[in-house]
Amino acid sequence: MQRLQELLLRHRFTAADSSSGGEIWVLGICYKVSADANDEAVSAHAFEEFLNDFSSRIWITYRKGFESLGESKLTSDVGWGCMLRSGQILLAQALVCHYLGRTWRRNACQECLQEYLQILQSFGDSESCSFSIHNLLEAGRPFGLAAGSWLGPYALCRTLEALAKADEDQNAKKGGKRALPFAVYVVSGETEGDRGGAPVRCVEDAAVLCSKWGEATEEWSPLVVLVPLVLGLDKLNPRCLFFYWRSRIFQIEHVIFRLHRCPRVSKLKYLPSLRATFTLPQSLGVAGGKPGASTHLIGVQGDQAMYLDPHENQQVFAVTPENLELDTSFYHCSVVRRLPLDSIDPSLAIGFYCRDRAEFDDLCARSSELVKQYNGAPIFTVAEKSAPSKLQNSSDMGLEESFSKDPSSEDDWQML
Repeated sequence: MQRLQELLLRHRFTAADSSSGGEIWVLGICYKVSADANDEAVSAHAFEEFLNDFSSRIWITYRKGFESLGESKLTSDVGWGCMLRSGQILLAQALVCHYLGRTWRRNACQECLQEYLQILQSFGDSESCSFSIHNLLEAGRPFGLAAGSWLGPYALCRTLEALAKADEDQNAKKGGKRALPFAVYVVSGETEGDRGGAPVRCVEDAAVLCSKWGEATEEWSPLVVLVPLVLGLDKLNPRCLFFYWRSRIFQIEHVIFRLHRCPRVSKLKYLPSLRATFTLPQSLGVAGGKPGASTHLIGVQGDQAMYLDPHENQQVFAVTPENLELDTSFYHCSVVRRLPLDSIDPSLAIGFYCRDRAEFDDLCARSSELVKQYNGAPIFTVAEKSAPSKLQNSSDMGLEESFSKDPSSEDDWQML
């Protein structure tokens, strides 16, 4: 069914369509297309290069027929697992960048690289596969994850962070090669102050994390940076709103509602900054997209976002790294789907991959430039050190004094 759909839809987005919208950005790479007749050959070549890049991204979708998920006995994630699949796509792109490089392209006419097959195998649908939906659910249990339940971007980010920590702990006990070759840093919002609550990427925090994660001889390890966001309060997706009570923090999905007055900011003011993140060479894309139906945004052209859609139900597909002639087409999509940027769900998560300290510093410098360029509506900011805070991590169990007030009171609440 998927292949039939692709044959029917593969010309939905053509070179002619692309030429009317200007340059295309895909995860930090620009493809220059133009409506100018004199540049027709150049534009056609750029469009083919774009399609090759797009179809080389690893695409992970709903699966059926996998090992049952614990006590739930579920053997498919149809209808509830799209955010987890979006997270797997983001993680897979980070692994591709780490092992194969951003310029890697899939060539169906050649034998597969073993490193590529090992990446695919790690996302298989069984407990033996490092980044399977089974292991993601286990890692995300402290954040309310359960088989059959939908989750949002904040819980996804914390789940990937917990997965990295579990991998680190496992490595400390048994040794051997880590499943994740990089640390995971979740950028949190400001805990105090009146700057509007944009998440703050702290250089010091990242440095400490990398120094602990890396080998004894390394000062800095590769790093994945995750930024969970809600862009404004003008529209919310009801499916994102699930509640749990923990350490007297009343938490709604990926944002802590706190006693703090702040003007509401329209999501539309953030769109230029969001669009610009796809131009950053460290970009891993955005988990989110349609309201109530997570996708993975990997590129933009003008006011249109391009995405991989995990809502295709496919049979479980086993990958063995030794079979270099394996047909892996079910992990790739040639249909370019688009949606208007201003229609995306405001609840989302942005990902970045930094191979070393130089790339992280470059990401911080570029991010700071975005803040200056789009003054007044940054989606995140950069600071050298963490600001002093009375709020501790949401997993801390000693927050009675900070949240002694009844969460149902009439005070103003802020969504960051």
